[in-house]
Amino acid sequence: MKKLPARTMHIAMPLALTFVMTFLVSGIATIRAIGFEPGMFARWMESWMASWMVAFPIMLFLMPTMRRLLSLLIETK
Repeated sequence: MKKLPARTMHIAMPLALTFVMTFLVSGIATIRAIGFEPGMFARWMESWMASWMVAFPIMLFLMPTMRRLLSLLIETK
């Protein structure tokens, strides 16, 4: 299987991170809000897609800024 080029990492990393994190967090929030009831899965998926559509562009914007800010606190080689 052919791999993607290294230059795609700056898009692939926030894509994967936001995809997984919003899935988990929206699932927990949905279950806590409405419990395990009929239609819960559909509501979870709606919440997940809405939160992921917001989280991914924000992550794209914030990752470079956070790297710069954290470089002030973390020693790099």
